[in-house]
Amino acid sequence: MNKLYPSAIAALKDILKDGQTLGVGGFGLCGIPEALIAAVRDLGVQNLTCISNNAGVDGFGLGMLLQTRQVKKMIASYVGENKEFERQFLAGELELEFTPQGTLAERLRAGGAGIPAFFTRTGVGTVVADGKEIREFDGEKYVMERALVPEISLVKAYIADRSGNLIFHKTARNFNPPVAMAGKLTVVEVEKVVELGELDPDQIHLPGIYVHRIVINATPEKRIEQRTVRAAN
Repeated sequence: MNKLYPSAIAALKDILKDGQTLGVGGFGLCGIPEALIAAVRDLGVQNLTCISNNAGVDGFGLGMLLQTRQVKKMIASYVGENKEFERQFLAGELELEFTPQGTLAERLRAGGAGIPAFFTRTGVGTVVADGKEIREFDGEKYVMERALVPEISLVKAYIADRSGNLIFHKTARNFNPPVAMAGKLTVVEVEKVVELGELDPDQIHLPGIYVHRIVINATPEKRIEQRTVRAAN
């Protein structure tokens, strides 16, 4: 089975639809699937729910989809660095489901593992628990959190072989593996594709069973959210 597609547009155009839920890997701007996000923008789908650690920055990452008003809801743990997000949220134009970072990771992991829900102490007694089931275990209260299963997951990795076995690059791994595992259909953007057998099995971070489509972006921009440099002496 050939999982390699000639472009991000080609990999998404027959599966992306209005109203879908997208899982998007990355942490800040580190390890985000730049080409795939740009393809979502260019394909013009609307009313998306995006599950991601963050909402990008103005004009880059998921910030591009906010700028074009393609996102109706964010499920995220951090939404700073983005004035357009702030404007839309305060104006009541964008729905937000705040999720603590560890809980977000576990909701995605649970989705990939086929676990429909789990209990956690995180968020008990706060707005995070509003409307959710609370249960007591051993004298402590826990809130029930539902798993997340995106219809499509967009993921960034460093190297893939033609079966979709993935290697991530250092901290760019971040949320990408659980996002890939949770998606019903996972599309991965990589910098390099190698032939079967070229990757050391012991070095593979995520097996290709979770990967359905692959696109190459050999020269991603890899922006830094806030670049700080020392003043010249």
